[in-house]
Amino acid sequence: MKIKILSIFALIAMLTSCDIKKTEGGDMPELDVDVEAEAGELPEYDVDWMDVDVTTTTKMVEVPKLVVVMEEEEVEVPVLDVDMPGDKMERTLTVEAEIAGTDQDLDIKEVRATNNKLFVIATLEDNGTDLQGKTVRKQDQVVLNAPNMEVEYIIVGDKPNRMFNNNNRYYSNMNSFDNDVANAQVIYSN
Repeated sequence: MKIKILSIFALIAMLTSCDIKKTEGGDMPELDVDVEAEAGELPEYDVDWMDVDVTTTTKMVEVPKLVVVMEEEEVEVPVLDVDMPGDKMERTLTVEAEIAGTDQDLDIKEVRATNNKLFVIATLEDNGTDLQGKTVRKQDQVVLNAPNMEVEYIIVGDKPNRMFNNNNRYYSNMNSFDNDVANAQVIYSN
């Protein structure tokens, strides 16, 4: 009796939780007294389970905004004219750092050359100004008139903890350069 009641509840739960449409009738197998049976056919059903529609809606949420204002300003930029074999081309070498916490000054101090490689060496020095939770990018540049050469940017100072700063190599001071940089010829000094 308990099994029949549980079966009835299971059948009711199944029938009320989904949309079932009978698509074809069924036949019970025909039996001979000789206990021979012909194949029967079970009924077929289309079961429409769950229909999910994905849409969007507009909600007000707080998102961080970074406002960058670029202003053109006339400044003196050093121009390096390097005489070496090959066709000269003018290009601007720009060293950049992304800074948070306290403001820092970024200044190119030297450009060194070895073989076909240039090292642009800048210093990053804390100037003590609180950025009040803002992040800023600092840059300095020199113009180079020389054949195309590989350029590596080096910053002397503490590396700011920002992903953007992984483009540069950092040293704690000018005396800690590896041999490639230390032995390169200084072609510009500020």
